[in-house]
Amino acid sequence: MTFGASTELSNYLALPSVRPNSRKCQCTAGVTFTLHNATAAYNGVLSNLKSNRNDNRVVSVRADGKGKGLTYKDAGVDIDAGSELVRRIAKMAPGIGGFGGLFPLGDSYLVAGTDGVGTKLMLAFETGIHDTIGIDLVAMSVNDIVTSGAKPLFFLDYFATGHLDVDVAEQVIKGIVNGCKQSDCALLGGETAEMPGLYKEGEYDLSGCAVGIVKKENVINGKNIAVGDIIIGLPSSGVHSNGFSLVRRVLAQSGLQLKDKLPGGDITIAEALMAPTTIYVKQVLDIISKGGVKGIAHITGGGFTDNIPRVFPEGLGALIYENSWDMPAVFKWLKEAGKIEDSEMMRTFNMGIGMVIVVSPAAANEILENRVEAGKAYHIGEVISGNGVTYS
Repeated sequence: MTFGASTELSNYLALPSVRPNSRKCQCTAGVTFTLHNATAAYNGVLSNLKSNRNDNRVVSVRADGKGKGLTYKDAGVDIDAGSELVRRIAKMAPGIGGFGGLFPLGDSYLVAGTDGVGTKLMLAFETGIHDTIGIDLVAMSVNDIVTSGAKPLFFLDYFATGHLDVDVAEQVIKGIVNGCKQSDCALLGGETAEMPGLYKEGEYDLSGCAVGIVKKENVINGKNIAVGDIIIGLPSSGVHSNGFSLVRRVLAQSGLQLKDKLPGGDITIAEALMAPTTIYVKQVLDIISKGGVKGIAHITGGGFTDNIPRVFPEGLGALIYENSWDMPAVFKWLKEAGKIEDSEMMRTFNMGIGMVIVVSPAAANEILENRVEAGKAYHIGEVISGNGVTYS
């Protein structure tokens, strides 16, 4: 499938023709490149056009004085091991460090990001809720590439299963189409792989890739962040698509079931955990258009602690004001039921803030004074001297 140079990709969202019959995009690439010409990315990690990385940041957290509770590592996920892998890859492909990959194209950059949904899929299998997991899939990639100021152009998905259940696959793709509409990008194509013996009955896996574009002069890369800049937080819909290995461990330990009412909430645990990831594209691009935005961090795996420093120049850190935003009840339940320490919560989950925007004080005033127009936003902190994230 090909598009003319003047074709507006987003106009194809509702047309079935954007998914070729084979679910493979039969396109011929018109550009060849070597790795050193591009800004490399791995696991959705964007370079932000910085040649240096801040791998050894000092993180200050508030001790809560309680005994050791559950950790993400206890649940089988080692964040430090993931960081070490990225560090090693950065030696082979310099430029790793942000939230997507930038490729120069004339006076612009193409910005690409790829991701999956993680073990949230296991809750989809258990609950039978398949029509929103596709939104999560799109969100994880488009939210990454918008951190550089890029407008998403198109998305491609990969759906793999042991035995194809057409009804379930249709529901999943319905969510992907919904996510593309929310981010104003085209669902350009995809791939369905049926691989008997590789997946358990009723299970599937998802991954996807989004590509966007931004003028070189408009790239958001954090290099102009300064002490005194304001940190704005955009609210999340809940856990989004990270930390579910720990979530499932907490659920098992709590003795509660997915059908039970969420403690402190007015919905079930299943509804709280399966709430689709917020897609921030339109809100973030609108805020960027007003001016004054210096850096953006998507709060995914690594939470506040590991994600915010990725957009800061060396020597600058973040002071985050605790209790400065409304925290969803699901996080309070996870903390209490799992006896999870504050530092682990802040490093694993988004805690109710899915996107962080660093802006000048003047821009912050306008954003916070016009919250109805710009969407809900919180003043959650400020830029300070030093490295890492401090909570106060």
